[in-house]
Amino acid sequence: MNILLIHQYFLEEGDFGGSRFNEMTKVWTSQGHEVTVLAGMMHANGSEKRPEYKWKYVVEKEQGKIKVFRCHVAESYNKNFIGRVFGYLTFMFSCLYAGLFKAKGNYDKILVTSPPLFIGLSGVLISKIKRIPLVFEIRDLWPESAIDSGVLKNSMLIRLAYWAERYIYKKASLINVLTPAFRDKLIDSKDISPEKIIYIPNACDFSLSDKILANNTKEELKAKMGWEGKRVFTYVGAHGIANHLIQILDAMEQIDDEKIIFNLIGSGMEKQRLQEIAQKKNIKNVIFIDPVAKDEVFKYIIASDFGASVLKKVDTFKTIYSNKTFDYMSCKTPVLLLIDGISRELINDAKCGRYVEPENTEQIVSMILDLASLDETEVRQMGDNGYQYALQHFDRQKLAYEYSELLEEKAN
Repeated sequence: MNILLIHQYFLEEGDFGGSRFNEMTKVWTSQGHEVTVLAGMMHANGSEKRPEYKWKYVVEKEQGKIKVFRCHVAESYNKNFIGRVFGYLTFMFSCLYAGLFKAKGNYDKILVTSPPLFIGLSGVLISKIKRIPLVFEIRDLWPESAIDSGVLKNSMLIRLAYWAERYIYKKASLINVLTPAFRDKLIDSKDISPEKIIYIPNACDFSLSDKILANNTKEELKAKMGWEGKRVFTYVGAHGIANHLIQILDAMEQIDDEKIIFNLIGSGMEKQRLQEIAQKKNIKNVIFIDPVAKDEVFKYIIASDFGASVLKKVDTFKTIYSNKTFDYMSCKTPVLLLIDGISRELINDAKCGRYVEPENTEQIVSMILDLASLDETEVRQMGDNGYQYALQHFDRQKLAYEYSELLEEKAN
């Protein structure tokens, strides 16, 4: 197959963040498929536009065997909500231009992964003009998640988003969902035919975690980080409105134990505000760490006693699997989960962590203290449980093979 992928957040080499399609596309090219990606010039969380992209609209690059067209995203993207919406719109038009006039080739499938939702419209137009089937992937139920978390409030934008969603679903020949709950929602509430839906979830990158685990022990990495004798909790990911990391600061403010520390690794629109709050309240057991490349992130995770998955308490988030949960499982690190719904079911089934009600400060404090008091054998067992469960059900390499087979068989 010759696949054209539209993915605003496709990572550059060495970037931090979710790498689902960076890993998927490597598997596809190893199978002999050709892959071209239309990607954004701005990172999803906190970076500025690279110097080589300044004043450029589309830049062609090679990443291994994958051809990538980096498309313009307004530099206002990481400033505020209005800037982010403008960033979505600029990418929608720049990737449309690149798809029609720069990414020349005889493509068999066009695959669009969302959010942002509106790039689906670019995918529909490219699909129509080039006469190739469109596959639309839903990584997040948008616009519901943006509405429920308070990110999207403008009534006109909400109506436009729902219209775009219905239109894209109608025009797609195949829709991939990342969780069973998404599938149920599409069938029950959005009247999508079950035959049109496939399920390839997010998953674990064992190639990276296994390599690090083979060459390092948790104790060695913990010593390198200066964490000897401490119980370490680590959150990795975006510091945005939806993540609601203030609940971690509220809990840690009440824990007066210098042997318990909580790392927050990443960036986002809320990071500066969180740092100012921590400084004002003199919360010394929360450590803010700037984003690092994924191999370094995995070292932080392996060195930690627990990995935290955290989101705002809204109903829509009950339908998602948190990406970082899979990273923790692949690193044999137990999970502190502040997300209800199917994520809670996942860690319960895997016996790899503990759930606590999000935004319930009293319960979060109690859970952190309980976990910190566990003996090493129990902590290690939870980590091993998660690793084995993920290996059986969420191996990204196996799922990439399954994905390409479904694209060939069903996307027509």
